[in-house]
Amino acid sequence: MPRVSEQHLAARRQQILDAARRCFLRNGFHQTSMQDVISEAGLSVGAVYRYFTSKHEIVAAIAGQTVDGVGREFNAIAAHEPQYPLIEAMDRVLAVVDTQLGPDGMFRLAVQVWAEAMRDQTVAALVAERYPRLREFFTTLAQQAIDRGELAADTDVTAVGHVLLGMIPGYALQRLLTGAPDHQTFMAGIHALMSHPPGPASLTADTRTPDAPI
Repeated sequence: MPRVSEQHLAARRQQILDAARRCFLRNGFHQTSMQDVISEAGLSVGAVYRYFTSKHEIVAAIAGQTVDGVGREFNAIAAHEPQYPLIEAMDRVLAVVDTQLGPDGMFRLAVQVWAEAMRDQTVAALVAERYPRLREFFTTLAQQAIDRGELAADTDVTAVGHVLLGMIPGYALQRLLTGAPDHQTFMAGIHALMSHPPGPASLTADTRTPDAPI
C-alpha cells in the first residue's frame, strides 16, 4: 500500500480546520458538534478523528494558525527598517486587524473563543498560552519607542505592551458590535493620546477637598 505523503496529510488536516471554522462562524462554537465538523468536511468519522479527538484540539489548532499568521504580520512591522514611529506602527497594526473583521475574519471566531474561555478551563488555558506571544510584539514596539526617544527612558515596557495589546480587541469588538469607530477615528484617538504632552496633574485622593466630586 503506497505511503500517504506529508502534503496529503497536511491538506486533509487543513480541510478539517476550514470546515470547523465555517461551522463555528455559522452556528457558534458551543452549538457545533464534532459530527457537524465531520459532515461539513465531507470525510469519514475515522478520517477526522485521525487528526483531532475533540473540538478543543480543533480550536487550539485554529487559534495557533491565526496567532502565528497575525504574529508574522505584526513582527514584520517591528522588523521594518527604518523603524516605524510608534503611532505609525499602530496604524499598520490596525490595518492588519481590519483584514480580520469580515465575515470570515478571525476576530468573529476569537470573540466566541473568549466567551467560551469564561466557562471552559481548557479553552481558558489555550487563550492564556497564546496571547503572551502577541503581547511580546507590543512590548518590542514600546522598547523601540524608548530607543528612539519617543517614550521616557524609564518607561515600563511590559505595562505599555499590555495597554497597546488591549487596544486591539477593544477596537475589534467595537467594530464588530457597532460598526464604529472606523480606522481613521480610532487612529485619531491614539494620536491624541500619544503625541501631546500631558496636561496639569489630576487631583489625587490626598489633595481633593472633602466636597470635591469623585
